[in-house]
Amino acid sequence: MESITLGNNGPAVTPLCIGTWAWGDKLFWNYGNNYGADELQAAFTAALEVGVTFFDSAEVYGLGLSEQFLGQFLKKTDKQVEIATKYGPFPWRFINQSVADALTDSLKRLQRERVTLYQVHWPFTFFMSQETLMNALADEVKRGRIEAVGVSNYSEQQMREAHQILAARGVPLAVNQVRYSLLTRQIETNGILKTARELGVTILAYSPLAQGLLTGKYTPEHASHLKDGRRIDPRFSKAGLQKIEPVISLLRQIGEIHGRTPAQVALNWLIAQGNIIPIAGAKTAEQVRQNAGALGWRLSDDEMKQLEEVSRPYK
Repeated sequence: MESITLGNNGPAVTPLCIGTWAWGDKLFWNYGNNYGADELQAAFTAALEVGVTFFDSAEVYGLGLSEQFLGQFLKKTDKQVEIATKYGPFPWRFINQSVADALTDSLKRLQRERVTLYQVHWPFTFFMSQETLMNALADEVKRGRIEAVGVSNYSEQQMREAHQILAARGVPLAVNQVRYSLLTRQIETNGILKTARELGVTILAYSPLAQGLLTGKYTPEHASHLKDGRRIDPRFSKAGLQKIEPVISLLRQIGEIHGRTPAQVALNWLIAQGNIIPIAGAKTAEQVRQNAGALGWRLSDDEMKQLEEVSRPYK
């Protein structure tokens, strides 16, 4: 499988990433209700079988359970797996040692000595300046516990500031993880995508299927049947689902041409833009295999143009 370099000269990863927000999360994803550890192990195994070896986690996912599951599953394979996780800049973390301590805890849960990518989860500063934070991350790169540094949800200006501070230490900013999909295209107009390309920063696109909206399985007729966090999301209301029907319809049409699902077309649209890696969440082996169907083929220029036009209102 082809690989993508994180940033200008960072580690090489697969062009699709498996998101593990749901791994152990009871608040939003109802972990333990209709899926558990066995399903997550099967999802992990299925990813390696189809050649997807890049996983994204965070210390807050499942209150640490997501990292713990990854650590347990990693012990059962000899394959090289790339792990990304995240640091939460909480108000009580105000000295550089806080970064080192949080990383130590994540590495313990992951049962690893270093992580491929370590990202700042939100651009909050509170009582720790960006300069202190970025220098603490650079220290960990020098120590060898982080291969690449990333940020998440950073604006154009915040990304430039982080890039500048890290560059002074000889450390590149490799990634900005942001929400990006056919239904959330704001990074194309607020300067984030343009700046990322200028600085050589890879975009990790979270919610690339808009939390399932782009799968096509949610219809206005079934809007009242939702049981997880989606039930309070207005996009999943009857009116919200009716609004996105033109996008879903085009995804179905293009999918029929390629023998692919709407979700696979939506993920391929992101990958085809270059230097963008979608993070597709998965709780089961079947979801992993479905996500992997976005790889190994390419949308035509005309199909890319059609998708761009129909989703233009979401810029």
